[in-house]
Amino acid sequence: MNGHITYEFPLNERMRTFIRLEQLFRHVHHFARGGSEYDSRAAVDGLLDILAIFSRNDIRSELLKELERHYKVLARIARSQGIDRDKLQAVVAQIDTLSKRLQGINGKLSAQLNSNGLFKSIAQRSAIPGGTCNFDLPGYHYWLQQPASRRQADLSAWIAPFSPIQDALGFVLDTIRHSTLPTAELAQAGFFQQNLDRSLPYQMLRVTLDEELPVFAEISGGKHRFTIRFMEPAFEERPCQTETDIPFQLTRCLF
Repeated sequence: MNGHITYEFPLNERMRTFIRLEQLFRHVHHFARGGSEYDSRAAVDGLLDILAIFSRNDIRSELLKELERHYKVLARIARSQGIDRDKLQAVVAQIDTLSKRLQGINGKLSAQLNSNGLFKSIAQRSAIPGGTCNFDLPGYHYWLQQPASRRQADLSAWIAPFSPIQDALGFVLDTIRHSTLPTAELAQAGFFQQNLDRSLPYQMLRVTLDEELPVFAEISGGKHRFTIRFMEPAFEERPCQTETDIPFQLTRCLF
């Protein structure tokens, strides 16, 4: 949305992990297209972070569960009057395609990268601050000095196995973000608090502000209640809550 800044707050651990992964995939794709050594370094660092998340979570299973949940929600919606059934069927078909692609993944997605000698050596040294210098990893240094086209091709090959995950992730998050319409709200003296209906499956909150407002949104809470404080940035000291009334758009993403 042009002229606006949106802040998101996930309301459960699954959404938290999905949003983090989405950001990391965007990070990797952005820097993988770059031609400099430091673009390639940034892309590799992003891939290492993605692998760390995959090592702690069964992302494929989590996405399959989420797609199944979406399918059940749409099945209930299909019984309602006035539904565009052609559009609904198209979305159901998309869910089916995404699910089949996820089910078709053989073994662990991280296995290909973890078996790559170069990438494995980078991963082993990455926990050390500055541990990927040329004297630490001469093989990595050699790769970084190769033509940009070679490095970009390698990065594309390393990212490619994650394509089914990225596509399913994008579908799930896009559906949730656009599941409900925003409401106009006012934070008096920069403070807003509200309860959420415990019987409804809220997934995330989205707070949208005019970019000209000199505040940022600090959101806290859980699936039953949340608080938004609008803070005045102070980069050399602790930010403080504004005393000004702040108009904003609030989306309680429910799907």
